[in-house]
Amino acid sequence: MSESSTHPSLQVNVSSKQILAISLPIALAILVPQINFVINNIFLGALSSQALAIGGITGVFYLIFGVMGQGLTNGLQALISRRAGENRIDEIGILFSQGVIISIGLSILGICFTYFVVPSIFQSLLHDTTRANTVIEFLKIRIWGLPFLCIYQIRNALLVGTNQSKFLIIGTATEAIVNIFFDYSLIFGHFGFPSMGLNGAAYASIIAEVMGLFVIYLVIHYQKIGARFQLFKHFNFKWDYIQLILVQSAPIMMQYMISIISWEFFYILIEHRGEQALAVSNAMRNIFGFFGSFTWAFAATSNTMVSNIIGQDLEHEVIPLINRIVKWSLSFALMVCILLNIFATPFLSIYGQGEDFMQEAIPVLRVVSIALLFMSIAAIWLNGVTGTGQSKINLGIEFVAIIIYLAYAYLTIEYFQFPITIGWMCEIIYWITLLIPSYWYIKSKKWVGKRI
Repeated sequence: MSESSTHPSLQVNVSSKQILAISLPIALAILVPQINFVINNIFLGALSSQALAIGGITGVFYLIFGVMGQGLTNGLQALISRRAGENRIDEIGILFSQGVIISIGLSILGICFTYFVVPSIFQSLLHDTTRANTVIEFLKIRIWGLPFLCIYQIRNALLVGTNQSKFLIIGTATEAIVNIFFDYSLIFGHFGFPSMGLNGAAYASIIAEVMGLFVIYLVIHYQKIGARFQLFKHFNFKWDYIQLILVQSAPIMMQYMISIISWEFFYILIEHRGEQALAVSNAMRNIFGFFGSFTWAFAATSNTMVSNIIGQDLEHEVIPLINRIVKWSLSFALMVCILLNIFATPFLSIYGQGEDFMQEAIPVLRVVSIALLFMSIAAIWLNGVTGTGQSKINLGIEFVAIIIYLAYAYLTIEYFQFPITIGWMCEIIYWITLLIPSYWYIKSKKWVGKRI
């Protein structure tokens, strides 16, 4: 019996139904941990405003390594999607196994960097010595979750790249439930567990990442995905495939790391403005993560579908496909923008802070909601570039946008000491700067005929 008769085709079409079939499970998979992050910050806000403020710095720092793994994942996802579109099923398992090997190596580097380099960085950059020591202690615990996170992301790349995104929600739902339980237990000392305060959130996140990886492994095993793609038969080094993955992924990894490092720089500038400004900005980070889930889902869909249909030699469908995804993404973002502005006070009240916090946060929320609209368009076109396989173009676009972002943030927050509302407008500028060259590159069709 042939492969095609026993398994559904891995080739996609460009219909709205296909777009939603891929993107909505991804959105749910992204949304669940973002709910988890929001609840985590509610717990930290209940602990103290200082804990909420520190959560912003540590969260963004860990995100640097998280997006390093996500960059590897996106590059690998484009390769897997291309092989699926080309119907070269035998190579998918090889790409997966070599991606796992790379992710383990990157995790080891991240742990070493956190232990031996990070303390000096934060002791130099943060004005408050006590806050710096607390951040360092937290990160030395939290970083041990990185290997599990990176391998989990590789498994996600496999599921999305092979058009099986519906299984993503199982692992992320497990991770969220476990994290919420252990956050509550370890931060405050419930159910017989010790009260660890801020560090309890670090241990809770590690336990959740381990459980999320374990559950998604069970899904892959019992759905016979591992057997179909022979995922566990290629764990010897294959340098040609490792080189292929790194050539495709390294520019995206650098792109994401530059982006999040700049965000960490932004938070360090905010820290100079005081604890409340930092707490407000941490809440805004939650909003970007939570309400941006649908945008990132459509962006991942843009990446995988563009790569897949190019693999089918349907280059003429790329621009109509991206336009269709943009319409869906913008529609969701517009709905979110309206809801955020109507229910700004009820939403911000969940952090349990005082009236001063609310007065400072609401104007920033208005700016963030507008930035989400631009993000909903720019992220789709930028990930369309990723799907064409031209990841060096992504890096160049990101580099220019980050220079503009950092210059604006420094001048408005640090040099001129404008209100942080003005500083947060850097997000609007950033997404516009990403959109223009991404749109131009796709429209130019310079990517047509190039293979990965």
